[in-house]
Amino acid sequence: MTIFPRIRSLLAFFLAALVTVCSVSSTYAIEPIKIARDDVALDLSGAVEIYRNQGENFQVSTAPGPDGIVRRIEVEANDNRSTGDWAVFALANTTDQQIDRLIVAPHFRLVNSGLFWPDLGSTRIAAITPSEGFALDRQASPDADVFRITLNPGAVVTFVADLASPKLPQVYLWEPEAYKDSVNSYTLYRGIVIGIAGLLALFLTILFVVKGTSMFPATAALSWAVLAYICVDFGFLSKIIEMSPGNEQLWRAGTEVGLAATFVVFLFAYLNLNRWHGHFSYGALVWVLGLGLIAGIAIIDPAVAAGIARLSFAATAVIGVGLIIMLGIRGYDRAIMLVPSWVMVLLWLAGSWMAVNGLLDNDIVQPALGGGLILIILLIGFTVMQHAFSGGALHQGLFSDIERQALAVIGSGDIVWDWDVLRDRVVTRPDVSLQLGLAPNSLGGPARNWLPVLHADDRDTFRTTLDIVLEHRRGRVAQNFRLRGADGHYHWFALRARPVIGSDGEVIRCVGTMVDVTEQKKAEERLLHDAVHDNLTGLPNRELFMNRLDAVISIARTEEKVRPTVFVIDIDRFKQVNDGLGISAGDTILLTIARRLHRLLKPKDSLSRFAGDQFALMLLSEQDPARIAAVAEAIKHAISAPITFAKREIVLTASMGLITWTSDQTSAEDMVKDAELALHQAKRFGGDRIEPFRPAFRTVGTDKLQFESDLRRAIERREFTLAYQPIVRLEDNSIAGFEALLRWDHPRRGMIPPADFIPVAENCGLIVQLGLFAMQRAAEDLASWQKQISDAPLSVSVNLSSRQLIRRDLVSDVRSVIARANLKARCFRLELTESLVMDNPEQAVHVLNKLKRLGIGLSLDDFGTGYSSLSYLTRFPFDTIKIDKSFVDDTTPKRAMLIKSMVNMAHELGLSVVAEGVSDQSDALELRQIGCEYVQSFMFGAPVAGDQVLKMLKEQYPLAQA
Repeated sequence: MTIFPRIRSLLAFFLAALVTVCSVSSTYAIEPIKIARDDVALDLSGAVEIYRNQGENFQVSTAPGPDGIVRRIEVEANDNRSTGDWAVFALANTTDQQIDRLIVAPHFRLVNSGLFWPDLGSTRIAAITPSEGFALDRQASPDADVFRITLNPGAVVTFVADLASPKLPQVYLWEPEAYKDSVNSYTLYRGIVIGIAGLLALFLTILFVVKGTSMFPATAALSWAVLAYICVDFGFLSKIIEMSPGNEQLWRAGTEVGLAATFVVFLFAYLNLNRWHGHFSYGALVWVLGLGLIAGIAIIDPAVAAGIARLSFAATAVIGVGLIIMLGIRGYDRAIMLVPSWVMVLLWLAGSWMAVNGLLDNDIVQPALGGGLILIILLIGFTVMQHAFSGGALHQGLFSDIERQALAVIGSGDIVWDWDVLRDRVVTRPDVSLQLGLAPNSLGGPARNWLPVLHADDRDTFRTTLDIVLEHRRGRVAQNFRLRGADGHYHWFALRARPVIGSDGEVIRCVGTMVDVTEQKKAEERLLHDAVHDNLTGLPNRELFMNRLDAVISIARTEEKVRPTVFVIDIDRFKQVNDGLGISAGDTILLTIARRLHRLLKPKDSLSRFAGDQFALMLLSEQDPARIAAVAEAIKHAISAPITFAKREIVLTASMGLITWTSDQTSAEDMVKDAELALHQAKRFGGDRIEPFRPAFRTVGTDKLQFESDLRRAIERREFTLAYQPIVRLEDNSIAGFEALLRWDHPRRGMIPPADFIPVAENCGLIVQLGLFAMQRAAEDLASWQKQISDAPLSVSVNLSSRQLIRRDLVSDVRSVIARANLKARCFRLELTESLVMDNPEQAVHVLNKLKRLGIGLSLDDFGTGYSSLSYLTRFPFDTIKIDKSFVDDTTPKRAMLIKSMVNMAHELGLSVVAEGVSDQSDALELRQIGCEYVQSFMFGAPVAGDQVLKMLKEQYPLAQA
């Protein structure tokens, strides 16, 4: 029973202790800073309480809330930059509106940074945790820690800042737009100051180049040091190079050390102190070396280095006052002229001392001191310029002929070459050794000293030329030779000299000039190279290739192991690449192909660019036919590998003709011609193939009877097929119909293009059968597709030839084709060219009107390229015109106007318009805006076989597949 009284006493004790803690906490609760809506910028530095060495977990009492209650909060450090130090402050929103503010803690502040162990800046706040809500988000800023806060109406929030640095020089509360305006205004000022500093440094450096005395490089070095200091102080250097958080202090200390060191060097060089006493030189040298060691210390402890540099700068300014007074009393002009600049230095030094010790405490001090440094350098620059331009003019007077000649040689910039034959001593003025990067006067002394430096091919000529002059006691030295520089590269020189004859008739001297002609020689070599090489790829051109091949053939006649193989390579459809992507893209692709082919070569082989997209390869490294075929396949694969250009992949193919040398070929010209015949045959077979040369190729194209016989048999054997190219609506990119195109797959010659067999078919009368076959097959295919996709609104177009147009049975043939295929007449179209219609306009109008009455469509192909009269055009019953691709590809300013006029004219006549050859989306969009309804081009669809057409249609009409 005695346990319960004890428990009650313990509870009473704990309650009393809790009341005591709460009363203590309320006693030490932080006082909030009241914020009004009109407050633009508040300095919170005096209201921030710092708690040192509190560890990773920190407890603190909050400011009394609106209800007067003081709470206890605990914050945990979650940032690896935490130091265990914490800062606490509270803000109270006394308004009835929500307030947005920025908490800003600058990384570096010159004010109150200290003199001996200065605070060189760092990240100040790792994170801020409010007593209400979540931790604040950090805003991106290279110069300060910026956190955005939002205070609700009447809210009192205590903020606990996790410090990343033991020092927190300043904390501001900014209105966001006001802070942005402040940063922008300082950015403009800083940009102007940095620009002036950069121009001063550049100008003084140029002045140093013009005037090479020690005063000018010292001034230029001081100006560059000031520029570096300004760039770091204004945060400009961090925008040029990436700085890690710890490197900012190192850069700041380094620039301060550099500024102090160059200040010492400038004072020593400008006052020319070594002229008065040698100890000044030793003292300045020791001082600068000491600052160099301090720069090394900056890597370990930047604060110590910066403090010593500041003391050095102040000591230099004070010592400079004494030196200027002492030398000015002695009448030394330079000391007197430096007085205004040094007064500015002392004023700047006083302002800096007051700033770093906190006597001047505002935000304008730091940028003002940076601008003051620029004023000092500007004044010093004017002082130095007075010395630069105070030299007297060239004294005028009379010169002898020898003096005039000497001045002329000096003015020309040539090197005087003087060989004293009696003493065997060569002298050059100025010293050519320095121009070559060698030790001074290394080419002086005996003439034999030149032999090791001369190019091996020029030594004998140089020695022989000098010996001939000495032996014949007359003549002149006129020789071009190469001298090796210290870097191993050779320089071309032109030596022009004459002997000087003594009283005894012997040569006692040889004097002349040397001129560096390296650039001229390089230009000559480039011209020679360009004469026999391709300008784009750098490969040998056709002439050089032929020359090399002739030489190899001459060797092959006597050497059995030498059997050259010649490849002639042509890129298929490369003109389309140039037309579609532009000439620059074509050049890039040619360079890529040239590099790929060059990688396949072995040392004996040779690659050449003949012209355009045609290359030639001479293969000597392989003799076995199987290995030669493997090389051909490797070339084919190298060219067909995708080429990426402008974020698209371009796949090309190549046609190749090849021939291996036999004793029948008498010259390189014959071999190349035979290889080109094989290439043409590969092209005739459709391209993308390799054709070895066969003697029969020499008669290809001449045996027309054989070709006609093959054409007749092809109709009987059904070797002809149709390919269908889509005609697309521009409105929604859907397929409106197809144009049927004839294809002939010859069993021996491969795919023969229509341009080869259509003219032959017209001449021998077979075009009617081919046309009837094309109409019947196209109608049957379209009917079959429509059955499988539920009568989609499609049409098929077939080209009509001249012989078909003048046939009386054409109308009945078309009627029969439509009826046999059970096809609606409106789905079948015939295409005619302008030239075909205008050959016999009266007959054409009669036939076309009959065809129109059948209900089929009529298209006028290649519109605008013929010679038709618009008055006749109104009589023809066409319902569609097809604008030729030459108008779409046109790049002249009148292109859009021409196309628009064609489209408007067609619409006025009630015709629809199809544009051919559209190569990019911008042209398609322009045509759609003009009013063109349809397009037909490779970009919207290449000609495909009938089974592939059905797949395309099923993708467009997915609901109709069932």
